[in-house]
Amino acid sequence: MKRYKLLFLYALLCVLASCDLKGIAVPADKMDYIGEWESPSMELYIGKDGSVKYERIASGRTTKVSGPIQKFEGDNFVVGALGMNTTFNVSRKPHEENGIWKMTVDGEDLTRQ
Repeated sequence: MKRYKLLFLYALLCVLASCDLKGIAVPADKMDYIGEWESPSMELYIGKDGSVKYERIASGRTTKVSGPIQKFEGDNFVVGALGMNTTFNVSRKPHEENGIWKMTVDGEDLTRQ
């Protein structure tokens, strides 16, 4: 029995080692996404290296997501690793209004700090 557990752990480590946990850097045409974005109920950080930190409070519940960007799908972006991904739906991509950068993600209007 112990031998099977060791074989299972070895196989699991091999699978994990073959996965790309780094994600992608933000491509040149998406550089406007980079920065710290906020609303009263959401904080979203997108780094140049593709790292994402997200926190949203809705209905008394807090949702947190951290991880690398795996890909962009149009204006949307997918964050995660090991097959556990979250798609952020961008209905208004980053744009400047009167000197303030804005973006709408998952229905939430954000401003860049």
